[in-house]
Amino acid sequence: MHIQHFQQAILWPTIALAVLVYAVWFTLFVQRMRHLKQNPPKADSFATGARAMAYFEPVEMPANNLRNLFEMPVLYFALVPLLLYTGQVTVAQTVLAWAYVILRAAHSVIHVTGGAVIRRFQIYLASCAVLLAMWIGFAIDISV
Repeated sequence: MHIQHFQQAILWPTIALAVLVYAVWFTLFVQRMRHLKQNPPKADSFATGARAMAYFEPVEMPANNLRNLFEMPVLYFALVPLLLYTGQVTVAQTVLAWAYVILRAAHSVIHVTGGAVIRRFQIYLASCAVLLAMWIGFAIDISV
Protein backbone atom coordinates (compact mmCIF):
# COMPACT_ATOMS: atom_id res chain seq x y z
CA MET A 1 0.00 0.00 0.00
CA HIS A 2 1.30 3.47 -0.83
CA ILE A 3 2.58 5.21 2.32
CA GLN A 4 0.22 8.17 1.95
CA HIS A 5 -2.79 5.84 1.64
CA PHE A 6 -1.58 3.91 4.67
CA GLN A 7 -1.28 7.11 6.71
CA GLN A 8 -4.76 8.17 5.64
CA ALA A 9 -6.33 4.89 6.81
CA ILE A 10 -6.79 6.39 10.28
CA LEU A 11 -9.10 8.99 8.80
CA TRP A 12 -11.91 6.44 8.28
CA PRO A 13 -12.50 5.71 11.98
CA THR A 14 -12.22 9.45 12.58
CA ILE A 15 -14.92 10.12 10.00
CA ALA A 16 -17.00 7.35 11.59
CA LEU A 17 -16.69 9.05 14.99
CA ALA A 18 -17.81 12.37 13.46
CA VAL A 19 -20.78 10.55 11.90
CA LEU A 20 -21.62 9.15 15.34
CA VAL A 21 -21.59 12.64 16.84
CA TYR A 22 -23.95 13.86 14.13
CA ALA A 23 -26.20 10.80 14.54
CA VAL A 24 -26.56 11.48 18.27
CA TRP A 25 -27.17 15.18 17.56
CA PHE A 26 -29.85 14.28 15.00
CA THR A 27 -31.48 11.87 17.48
CA LEU A 28 -31.50 14.64 20.08
CA PHE A 29 -32.99 17.10 17.58
CA VAL A 30 -35.77 14.71 16.53
CA GLN A 31 -36.65 13.74 20.11
CA ARG A 32 -36.72 17.35 21.28
CA MET A 33 -38.85 18.49 18.33
CA ARG A 34 -41.27 15.62 18.99
CA HIS A 35 -41.33 16.55 22.69
CA LEU A 36 -42.02 20.23 21.86
CA LYS A 37 -44.89 19.22 19.57
CA GLN A 38 -46.42 16.73 22.02
CA ASN A 39 -45.87 18.93 25.10
CA PRO A 40 -46.10 22.60 24.10
CA PRO A 41 -44.01 24.64 26.51
CA LYS A 42 -45.60 27.08 28.92
CA ALA A 43 -44.58 30.73 29.02
CA ASP A 44 -42.04 30.10 31.80
CA SER A 45 -40.72 26.70 30.60
CA PHE A 46 -37.45 28.32 29.51
CA ALA A 47 -37.27 31.14 32.06
CA THR A 48 -34.18 29.59 33.65
CA GLY A 49 -31.68 26.91 32.72
CA ALA A 50 -33.10 24.67 35.43
CA ARG A 51 -36.63 25.01 34.04
CA ALA A 52 -35.46 24.28 30.52
CA MET A 53 -33.63 21.17 31.76
CA ALA A 54 -36.76 20.07 33.63
CA TYR A 55 -38.88 20.59 30.50
CA PHE A 56 -36.58 18.45 28.34
CA GLU A 57 -35.85 15.87 31.07
CA PRO A 58 -37.98 13.12 29.39
CA VAL A 59 -35.73 13.30 26.31
CA GLU A 60 -32.45 14.10 28.02
CA MET A 61 -30.42 10.94 27.29
CA PRO A 62 -29.30 11.96 23.78
CA ALA A 63 -28.23 15.36 25.17
CA ASN A 64 -26.24 13.64 27.91
CA ASN A 65 -24.57 11.41 25.35
CA LEU A 66 -23.81 14.30 23.02
CA ARG A 67 -22.05 16.13 25.87
CA ASN A 68 -20.16 12.92 26.63
CA LEU A 69 -18.96 12.77 23.01
CA PHE A 70 -17.12 16.04 23.65
CA GLU A 71 -15.24 14.80 26.68
CA MET A 72 -12.80 11.89 26.11
CA PRO A 73 -13.24 11.85 22.31
CA VAL A 74 -11.60 15.29 22.26
CA LEU A 75 -8.35 13.48 23.09
CA TYR A 76 -8.93 11.16 20.13
CA PHE A 77 -9.62 14.08 17.78
CA ALA A 78 -6.43 15.75 19.05
CA LEU A 79 -4.31 12.62 18.60
CA VAL A 80 -5.20 11.83 14.98
CA PRO A 81 -3.68 15.01 13.51
CA LEU A 82 -0.58 14.45 15.65
CA LEU A 83 -0.24 10.92 14.31
CA LEU A 84 -0.60 12.20 10.75
CA TYR A 85 1.76 15.16 11.24
CA THR A 86 4.50 13.03 12.77
CA GLY A 87 4.02 10.12 10.37
CA GLN A 88 3.29 7.78 13.28
CA VAL A 89 0.13 6.17 11.89
CA THR A 90 0.67 2.44 12.28
CA VAL A 91 -1.49 -0.62 11.79
CA ALA A 92 -1.78 -0.83 15.58
CA GLN A 93 -2.92 2.79 15.86
CA THR A 94 -5.48 2.29 13.09
CA VAL A 95 -6.84 -0.90 14.68
CA LEU A 96 -7.02 0.86 18.06
CA ALA A 97 -8.79 3.81 16.42
CA TRP A 98 -11.45 1.47 15.01
CA ALA A 99 -11.78 -0.27 18.38
CA TYR A 100 -12.22 3.11 20.06
CA VAL A 101 -14.92 4.23 17.63
CA ILE A 102 -16.79 0.91 17.84
CA LEU A 103 -16.75 1.08 21.63
CA ARG A 104 -17.95 4.71 21.56
CA ALA A 105 -20.76 3.72 19.18
CA ALA A 106 -21.81 0.88 21.48
CA HIS A 107 -21.68 3.26 24.45
CA SER A 108 -23.86 5.78 22.59
CA VAL A 109 -26.47 3.20 21.61
CA ILE A 110 -26.76 2.00 25.20
CA HIS A 111 -26.77 5.56 26.56
CA VAL A 112 -29.38 6.96 24.16
CA THR A 113 -31.72 3.97 24.54
CA GLY A 114 -31.49 3.98 28.33
CA GLY A 115 -29.81 0.58 28.46
CA ALA A 116 -27.92 -1.09 31.29
CA VAL A 117 -25.79 1.44 33.15
CA ILE A 118 -23.21 -1.13 34.28
CA ARG A 119 -22.67 -2.42 30.72
CA ARG A 120 -22.45 1.16 29.44
CA PHE A 121 -19.84 1.96 32.10
CA GLN A 122 -17.81 -1.14 31.20
CA ILE A 123 -17.79 -0.12 27.54
CA TYR A 124 -16.86 3.43 28.52
CA LEU A 125 -13.90 2.16 30.58
CA ALA A 126 -12.79 -0.08 27.71
CA SER A 127 -12.91 2.87 25.31
CA CYS A 128 -10.84 4.96 27.74
CA ALA A 129 -8.28 2.14 27.98
CA VAL A 130 -8.05 1.92 24.18
CA LEU A 131 -7.58 5.68 23.89
CA LEU A 132 -4.92 5.60 26.59
CA ALA A 133 -3.13 2.82 24.69
CA MET A 134 -3.17 5.01 21.58
CA TRP A 135 -1.60 7.92 23.47
CA ILE A 136 1.00 5.69 25.14
CA GLY A 137 1.88 4.16 21.77
CA PHE A 138 2.23 7.61 20.25
CA ALA A 139 4.46 8.79 23.11
CA ILE A 140 6.67 5.72 22.74
CA ASP A 141 6.84 6.03 18.95
CA ILE A 142 7.92 9.67 18.99
CA SER A 143 10.48 9.11 21.75
CA VAL A 144 12.54 6.53 19.81
